[in-house]
Amino acid sequence: MKSDRVLLASFVFAIASIASPEFFKFHISSASAENLSKPSSQIDSIENGKVQSVQDLRQVSTSASELLAETSTNLVQITGVKLNPTANGLEVALETTSSSISPPAPQTSGKLLYFDIPNAKLALPNSDRFLAENPADGIANVSVIQANASYVRVIVRGINAVPKAMVTTGNPNSVAQVSNEAKEEEEEITITGETDRKTTYREPNASTATRTDTAIIDTPQSIQVVPQQVLKDQQVVRVDQALRNVSGVTGELSGFSSAQSLTIRGFVTESFANIPILRDGFRTYSNLSPQETTNLERIEVLKGPASVLYGQADPGGIINLVTKQPLAKPFYDLQLQAGSFGFIRPSVDLSGPLDTDGNVLYRLNAAYQRSDGFRNFDTKSERFFIAPVVQWKISDRTKINFFLEYTNDQIPYDVGLPAFGRGVLDVPRDRILGERDDSLKSRAFSIGYKLEHQFDDNWKIRNAFRYSDQNLKVESTLPFIFNEATGTLARLYGRRELQSNDYSLQTDVVGKFETGSVKHTLLAGVDLNWSVFNDVFTKISRAQILPLNVFNPTYGLFSRPNFDTVPQLPESDTAISRTGVFLQDQIAFSDQLSVIAGIRFDGVTNRNTFAGTSRYDSAWSPRLGLVYKPIETVALFANYSQSFTPNVGQDVNGNFLEPEKAQGYEFGIKAELTKKLFATLSYFSITKQNVATPVSILEPSVSVATGKQQSQGIELDISGEIAPNWNLIASYAYTNARVTEDNSIPVGNRLPGSPYNSFGIWTTYQIPDGDLQGLGFGLGVNYVGNRTGDRENTYEVGDYFLTNAAIFYKRDQWRFGLNFNNLFNINYISGVGGTSRTFGNSPGAPFSVVGSIGIQF
Repeated sequence: MKSDRVLLASFVFAIASIASPEFFKFHISSASAENLSKPSSQIDSIENGKVQSVQDLRQVSTSASELLAETSTNLVQITGVKLNPTANGLEVALETTSSSISPPAPQTSGKLLYFDIPNAKLALPNSDRFLAENPADGIANVSVIQANASYVRVIVRGINAVPKAMVTTGNPNSVAQVSNEAKEEEEEITITGETDRKTTYREPNASTATRTDTAIIDTPQSIQVVPQQVLKDQQVVRVDQALRNVSGVTGELSGFSSAQSLTIRGFVTESFANIPILRDGFRTYSNLSPQETTNLERIEVLKGPASVLYGQADPGGIINLVTKQPLAKPFYDLQLQAGSFGFIRPSVDLSGPLDTDGNVLYRLNAAYQRSDGFRNFDTKSERFFIAPVVQWKISDRTKINFFLEYTNDQIPYDVGLPAFGRGVLDVPRDRILGERDDSLKSRAFSIGYKLEHQFDDNWKIRNAFRYSDQNLKVESTLPFIFNEATGTLARLYGRRELQSNDYSLQTDVVGKFETGSVKHTLLAGVDLNWSVFNDVFTKISRAQILPLNVFNPTYGLFSRPNFDTVPQLPESDTAISRTGVFLQDQIAFSDQLSVIAGIRFDGVTNRNTFAGTSRYDSAWSPRLGLVYKPIETVALFANYSQSFTPNVGQDVNGNFLEPEKAQGYEFGIKAELTKKLFATLSYFSITKQNVATPVSILEPSVSVATGKQQSQGIELDISGEIAPNWNLIASYAYTNARVTEDNSIPVGNRLPGSPYNSFGIWTTYQIPDGDLQGLGFGLGVNYVGNRTGDRENTYEVGDYFLTNAAIFYKRDQWRFGLNFNNLFNINYISGVGGTSRTFGNSPGAPFSVVGSIGIQF
């Protein structure tokens, strides 16, 4: 829209007519500040499909004479209500038995937008009303009720403001669908909330924290969302690039064995098995392949222990990648990106119906990516990704999604740089310490379904399955001793192949009910997982040591051995079965006070199929959270939660130790600074115990579960729209993460990779009108403080301050973008390994430019 103060939705009613069709439109401007500032006691709400406090609504006639006059006519039967997501909002379809409905005029009161349909009767087959909660962004609920004997009322409640509407009536053949059997016609309504989801930096709802679609302000735990628009504006192609927008998250999310690590609230996820990545709520326990961003709708980061809903996980938090789902209207998005270091990336996003009734929808995302990289490798980075999704609406109450993802990826195998003295080896950032043809190849395939059945307006069941198959091959030069006095790095040739199979089944029931004046949202479910990790072979050639002068390297001096003659290291194949049972209740005592209480039991059986050993671990994981809202736009929250992770440490008899466990508490405040700008400020304290620690320096392989680590800090996140066309996402974190008990590491040592201070700001502005309409600019900075490189704190990685910028132009269906990353070419270390001085410190990328051109229709 040209005006930055008018946000419109559209209600489209298709009316059958014998005469030539007529169209009429109602353009409604944004709600006035007077309406938006009403006290909550004057704002209408919808409960059980009825309007409460309706004194502000236009009252439908109830006098006996008028009712007699109305009921003397034949009432149009409304026999069905359908909700269909669209690219811009929501489509509501009313199925009627005739074509004599008069076009209704939209009316508003408080946050309500409502329509009165005269001479109509609600005749749904299984209910006397229709109610859908949170059907679209910006929409709290949609209700269709019988207002009196001859009026049907459609009520739409906005979350932050009254939805806006444009009403059009016309030829039904162009927009309505007709059932040949029942000869019914559909009245189509398209609804959009007060913001366009595709251009906003604020996501009001998130499902990761509760596994239900809950408003973030009503969630008693820190959760930050990186929406799709941020990914587009920053031209993000890696998940860790997006995570720089989230407080308390630093480092790199790299491939298996590449040694770089990610930290969340100070806890490092150095093991590939502990990387806390979910995809649509599914956990993959062995991440052998990269996480693609092409089909991501948004990224949700839940802070703190989260085992109550997801089982084993490190206590810092989890990352849920929410993927794009099929749309009811045809949608096509084609994009080409190209930039520095030979980077090129075409991608497509296609969606729409596959049948004339709109009951079968599809979405297809695909991308190809190639890059030479800024490091001095001959191996090119190359990736192909495709992800189709098909949704079948079996009935008004039942739908099923089938999905598939396939990734084929090749990157250089990069071990980074070693420590040198009290810092990191100071060499040019393109310097590599392996060989130029070192490579890491991975392939990942996953397939599954998600079935949802709505028993009625209050109860539903969900069942989902996902199978994942991953394969990884590494051919590399491995560093094992670095002589800092001579600058000589001793290396060995190695080759490895791994395979992982992962089966996950999730079933849960969600129900809403009341006990007196107290409202409940109950969640109960079972998670089953079985995963097999197969070390196909690991071979390291010890016959020849490959020295490299790190200050004056010469590559290609040695030939790779015939690995057929190299003996294989002992196998460590494992099969793990996991069973989780959970129960959660979201209890609303009033509009101001709510509580969430949950508990989960997990049983994990770990079998080493090669050694013939097994271990069973179990854990209870509770959570208790409280939200108090003194006013509608401010929430005070507090929570306590626990998590667990099976321990890989072994005692003197070779038995695995008790699982690592963690307890965390958090309290803070969430606030709508404006209707489109949201902030979260929190304090947290997390204690992790049963950390494996060596019995003594003389026996480093024998451990006891007595170690403890603690992380405390403050985090601030802000996202949304500062003013019309001016978006912002910003974060700050102070984190103090330390060892509090250990046999070998001094108490008080900082945890590796975790800075005391970090912050980031990214903002964009787009010119709304005039000759430069559609032209936009973006500017951002990121700061990460000093970090220790290992648990022993033998060296430190310096801080860095990056500046990024963008210029873009949007006009009609076209978008052009140009992003400038690391604008001042700062030399920095982006990620640390945390386990060894010999490798694992990853140089950050230099100044680079990425351009894009895209069309959407």
